[in-house]
Amino acid sequence: MFDALRLSVGTLTIMPSGSIAEIERRTAARAMIIAPLAVLPLAAAVGLVGWLGQAASLPPLAIGLLVVGGLALGTRALHLDGLADTVDGLGSGWTAERSLSVMRRGDVGPMGVAALIIILGLQAVSIGELIQGLPGAVLVVVAVCCSRAALSLICVRGVPAARTDGLGAAVAGSVPRWAAVGCWLVVLLVMAAAAEWSGRSPMSAALAVAAAAVGVGIVVYRCVRRLGGITGDVMGAGIEIAFTAMMAVLII
Repeated sequence: MFDALRLSVGTLTIMPSGSIAEIERRTAARAMIIAPLAVLPLAAAVGLVGWLGQAASLPPLAIGLLVVGGLALGTRALHLDGLADTVDGLGSGWTAERSLSVMRRGDVGPMGVAALIIILGLQAVSIGELIQGLPGAVLVVVAVCCSRAALSLICVRGVPAARTDGLGAAVAGSVPRWAAVGCWLVVLLVMAAAAEWSGRSPMSAALAVAAAAVGVGIVVYRCVRRLGGITGDVMGAGIEIAFTAMMAVLII
């Protein structure tokens, strides 16, 4: 379990976690399941930034941008890079091999740039709207953590890896289906409790979780059909889409 925590923390944040000699399937599964806990320190830090910004009477959009920037810094922007690469790969219109080659490149195409602008814009606007005091900041913290449950769905048993190397190959298909379901049920309960405490309807939290799960499911389905499976980039894209869906639904 300690190796799984180190793998999860090292993969999802900039916090040093040490090296792991070999990633076993059980360790990979546990790392994906406990991903929401691994980002708790980062989520708390950006939540504090947002609350302090609100206390300093910054405009809501400025608060949202500060939080989004903090998340990018705390994750080395790897999830955003994965989102851009996945969109470029899926939109390339060529074979699976060509799409995977596009995703390996270090540059970002116009479709990836457009996806980043839309996703980051929605996140910043939603976060600024939600943080209207400490309860709202806590709700954002909880949403950041819960959005990482996307990994348990992306890496659920039966979903193959698109490549034979890389992070995707190490963790693809490692999470038992019952564990993925259990992870999302916990996320549902935690989000509902956080929403109620912040003065919002628990039903809105339930819809936010459902929207995140559907969004991640669509990404996985599309990538399996188009690429033949998942990659590390797809994992990053799933996290960003899950978080954006949660944020957007919560402000409705």
